[in-house]
Amino acid sequence: MERMNRDEYFSELALLVARRATCARRSVGCVLISSRGHVLSTGYNGVPRGHTHCTDVRCPGASLPSGTGLDVCEAIHAEQNALLQCKDVDQIDTAYVTAMPCMTCMKLLLNTSCRRIVYVSDYPHQEAKQLWIKNGRIIISTAEALSQSAASKANSYRLRDARPELND
Repeated sequence: MERMNRDEYFSELALLVARRATCARRSVGCVLISSRGHVLSTGYNGVPRGHTHCTDVRCPGASLPSGTGLDVCEAIHAEQNALLQCKDVDQIDTAYVTAMPCMTCMKLLLNTSCRRIVYVSDYPHQEAKQLWIKNGRIIISTAEALSQSAASKANSYRLRDARPELND
């Protein structure tokens, strides 16, 4: 079995974290990683601590399409929960999320040392992505990251196979 690369591993971990979500509209997971590849914190979307889960009693935003009615949705976003759990936001290098962050979450992540976001699925509003890029940071889908990794691996095999043999 071939070993997963970091992007694949942490994206899968974000998908696993999303399974803890208590939002009836959407399940989102976030994993914050240090530059050394250590998990700093995880978060999933759901109502504030002590409140009835939206999966049990739907909040007013539960039936609205993704990206709309954020002011009536009672869930705290996965990125927000991960940031609340993170001991030191100046150690964050990469955020792995199952959905591209909204504008509010993007601004919160911009206020940390996070330089890269890897997301599984798009978000309806692209303005947040443009803000991240405008600030010189990297945002890439998991599919793009895995494609780049595969291309890089193929190139390294080509380089390895192209090495001249040394004669003794």
